[in-house]
Amino acid sequence: MVQKTYDSGQTPGEKMIGSVMVIGGGIAGMQAAMDLSEQGYFVYLVERESAIGGMMAGLDKTFPTNDCSMCIMSPRLIDLARNENVQIITNADLLSVEGELGRFSVKLLQRPRFVDLERCNACGKCLEVCPVEVPDEFNLGINRRRAIYKRYPQAVPAAFAISKEDVPRCRSACPIHTNVQGYIAMIAQGKFEEAYRINKEVNPFPSICGRVCHHPCEEACLRNRIDEAVPIQFLKRFVTDWVFKNGLADQLEPMPERPNSSGRSVAIVGSGPAGLSAANDLAMLGHSVTVFEALPVAGGMLAVGIPEYRLPKEILNKEIELIIRKGVEIKLNTRVGQDIPLRRLMEEYDAVFIAAGAHHGRKLGVEGENLRNVIEAVDFLKQVNLNRFPRTLIRNAKVAVIGGGNVAMDAARTSIRLGAKEVTVYYRRSRREMPADEWELRETEEEGIRFEFLTAPLKFIGRYGKVREMECIRMELGGPDESGRRRPVPIPGSEYRVEADVVILAIGQRPDGEFMLEIPDIRLSRNGFIGVDPKTLWTGVPKLFAGGDIVTGPATVTDAIAQGKRAARAIHRYLNGEEMGEPFQWELKTRDLPPIEEEVLPPTEPYESPRADIPRLSPADRIRSFDEVQIGFDERTAIEQAKRCLNCGICSECMQCVQVCQAEAIEHDQTPRTLDLEVGAIILAPGYSTFDAKLRGEYGYGRYPNVITSAEFERYLSASGPTNGHVIRPGDGREPKKIAFIQCVGSRDVTGRGNPYCSSVCCMYATKQAIIAREHLPSLEPTIFFIDMRAHGKGYERYYRRAQEEFGVRFIRGMISSVKELKRTGNLLIRYVGDSGEVIEEEFDMVVLSVGLEPPKGISD
Repeated sequence: MVQKTYDSGQTPGEKMIGSVMVIGGGIAGMQAAMDLSEQGYFVYLVERESAIGGMMAGLDKTFPTNDCSMCIMSPRLIDLARNENVQIITNADLLSVEGELGRFSVKLLQRPRFVDLERCNACGKCLEVCPVEVPDEFNLGINRRRAIYKRYPQAVPAAFAISKEDVPRCRSACPIHTNVQGYIAMIAQGKFEEAYRINKEVNPFPSICGRVCHHPCEEACLRNRIDEAVPIQFLKRFVTDWVFKNGLADQLEPMPERPNSSGRSVAIVGSGPAGLSAANDLAMLGHSVTVFEALPVAGGMLAVGIPEYRLPKEILNKEIELIIRKGVEIKLNTRVGQDIPLRRLMEEYDAVFIAAGAHHGRKLGVEGENLRNVIEAVDFLKQVNLNRFPRTLIRNAKVAVIGGGNVAMDAARTSIRLGAKEVTVYYRRSRREMPADEWELRETEEEGIRFEFLTAPLKFIGRYGKVREMECIRMELGGPDESGRRRPVPIPGSEYRVEADVVILAIGQRPDGEFMLEIPDIRLSRNGFIGVDPKTLWTGVPKLFAGGDIVTGPATVTDAIAQGKRAARAIHRYLNGEEMGEPFQWELKTRDLPPIEEEVLPPTEPYESPRADIPRLSPADRIRSFDEVQIGFDERTAIEQAKRCLNCGICSECMQCVQVCQAEAIEHDQTPRTLDLEVGAIILAPGYSTFDAKLRGEYGYGRYPNVITSAEFERYLSASGPTNGHVIRPGDGREPKKIAFIQCVGSRDVTGRGNPYCSSVCCMYATKQAIIAREHLPSLEPTIFFIDMRAHGKGYERYYRRAQEEFGVRFIRGMISSVKELKRTGNLLIRYVGDSGEVIEEEFDMVVLSVGLEPPKGISD
């Protein structure tokens, strides 16, 4: 709402301001600005759209002369563009007016155009590469335009503009705020290299995330409101697989401009996703980075905690190699605290980042837990991945897996591949409460693995020091616990025993924090996790930062990557003596997400295609080897699925426009700005809005495609319109033979659904359109239904007569009672009362509703 504070009765004083503000850039506002400037006033011409011209810019002809609307307006546009006494302010909304006659303080909010007005030469190269289409509001949604656009060909200002909405939900939900919409848009265009580049801007591990990410972006995807989410994770995997297959990864990898140029060195403890992400970003920032890894392989839990059927070693090693190429050194088999003290790293390096992960399993704390063949899942998976696990231990064995998360599923599925006779997963809650991903649960079940829900082990029973049985108890669910899940409660007397040759515990993980004890000021929790500032990951100890699972506890791959990236930026600022707590750039590309049902669907028309699932090996083939289960999309499926994106941010920020703009006019980082202006007078010329024809449901507007408004029909008539002046039916693109024009829709309305007043232009408006339509289609039979013909004004009566006599326009006085669509043809059956009172039904190809005019929404404020 606009705030107003002024005294309209104030007598102008000596301090009056000589400038004037004209609000509204239509023909009235334009003429007012020109007249005022000719009288010596400086004028601010304020328009909320990206160009002036208003409604007249959308007209084909004027009445009663049938002169070209744009021919009349173009000279004024040119004059205003050149007028040094007129400042045109577009994309602006009026916020407040304060003061008195002769001295007003006006506050405007100018929305960003994202294109530099001075540099843009309107060459149109950006249009050729923009991947996003939205309904063209200038053409009232009849056709589509690009996210970067020029409102109409003769627009002033002549520069292009970019439409953007709020940050897409997918980008906000991603822990590293990947430009999901951007790379999906590129895939939809078949531009796979560009899609890969967008991924690599923020994510050093796109191929890994395409396989093992928990994809919160899909849960947030607005497409869920229509059917199912865009398969974002599978599309990420597709584009990285395509790049690797075509041998393009090396040349597409972003590299530091000046490696090791800062003169500063950073030590990183741990080569998991957090450590390597930090190493990647620090190297890109010009720092010398050394990573210390206790294991004989790089990758941390990516290398030893995820089975190869989910994450092939070839993929992992390729993405690690791309990081090493940036100058990062990785020292394997080097355990900090044992092979090299942590304090020594802090002495020799300018900063240290601890990202050692959480590589130790948790104990149940029950009897028999120390028996042989009772093993921790993280250690089991590590030994299998390092080819150190004795397969004979599992072969033909009955294996019990305790837990309900993804690690438990990995342990169970790995056991079946090692030749286990029988694998059963025991979980103390129901299937609904299991934290494992649904797809992994489904794949686990498909591979013949059994589940025992609402069951918990009480003790393990051995023979000759090895586990042989497990005593369990049945559970029931009580009230919710701190996690929000219902608490399992033992059922007295429900104990039972089962055979078990091997028991794998998958109930959680913890870090090994002993090496940190030599630094007394480090804050450690009871479980060995490090306390840090959540914004900067600084431990409070000079030089020392920490992140990843050793801070957060066991989390996801993308959470760890996000921690690594946050640490890299904070360390970079620390080394440069800058404030570490300021928001990082990627944090500006996020927002708090409301519930998905509260989001407004974007104007884009959904691409009609169901979600495709990724192909998989058959269960029989999977369990015979560690071959990758998920096969991946083919090119055609990937493009089809990418097209399902609703482009809810409108502009995808794919930066294709930036690459082709030789004038360097694109500025995606523009932000809204407030303008405070002083003027002596304000002229309101806001134009008009048209009545919403959907409020008169009997006419079928919005339900029948061949019922349109007069404003829409005007664009069909225009040579610069979406059909280049070719009159067609929207429903099937066919030329109409009979068109009915219905007058006074929303005007002179006593039903309460419209306005009681006459809009004064509809009579001549419909007459003009009927004449022009006949000029375009000489065989057309136009009919105008009216209450009475108000042809007041110079030449209007003659215009009305000319329509009848020269162009054969039929005028029928009467009110329409209903318009019905004929399903077979799409024609419209109009029912009306004739001159003699009889009810008549007549069939037409199209119906044009001459809608009344209203003040623009919000102008009364």
